Amino acid sequence: MTKILNVRNLRKTYTSGAKDLTVLDDISFGIDAGDTFAIVGPSGSGKTTLLGLCAGLDQSNAGTIELCGKELGAMNEDERALLRNQKVGFIFQDFQLLPTLTALENVSVPLELQGAPNARKDAAALLEKVGLENRQSHYPSQLSGGEQQRVALARAFSNKPEILFADEPTGNLDEETGEKVIKLLFDLNTEMGTTLVIVTHDLDLARLNNHVLRLKGGKIVANETMVLS
Repeated sequence: MTKILNVRNLRKTYTSGAKDLTVLDDISFGIDAGDTFAIVGPSGSGKTTLLGLCAGLDQSNAGTIELCGKELGAMNEDERALLRNQKVGFIFQDFQLLPTLTALENVSVPLELQGAPNARKDAAALLEKVGLENRQSHYPSQLSGGEQQRVALARAFSNKPEILFADEPTGNLDEETGEKVIKLLFDLNTEMGTTLVIVTHDLDLARLNNHVLRLKGGKIVANETMVLS
């Protein structure tokens, strides 16, 4: 099985005053293409930092990350940005929709930036998949939190990413709404054959994945393969 993400001996340290704070220490794991993979741990364990490094949003102090066959440390920022644009999708806890754009525009913009000939049509089809075909002309402020996260889902899958990183995707949602969003996330992931990496505090959500990586104090304390029913 091809590894879509390979992390080896990763270390991330921040300097605070005269002190060095090690957030991640000697992190190594691999993710197969098509897997669903959860990263869990208490607050401050390094989960979100690890996600940002794996996606090429930040750089480590030591170790290597290979994403979609590319060594991130050997690339400049423009090259990493191009890789993200072509291969990677993102979902964030706070949605990160553009407030001055409608739901349809938020989803179609990534497609238009790639020069997709049918950007609006494809965006509308994605919004229909997440049950928002009647909310296309609404702005984020006119949508509920669950609806905004469904727009974010449609946007994340718009470029048909090889891998999708989700950082606490249900963190700002009530339980019932969160469950609906997660079902949509996994359904779209299966339909499109994407690799899914989720950072979450929710152990029930983590257990829906093929693998669960547990962090504590910046170190891996478990890397478990789940038996899914």
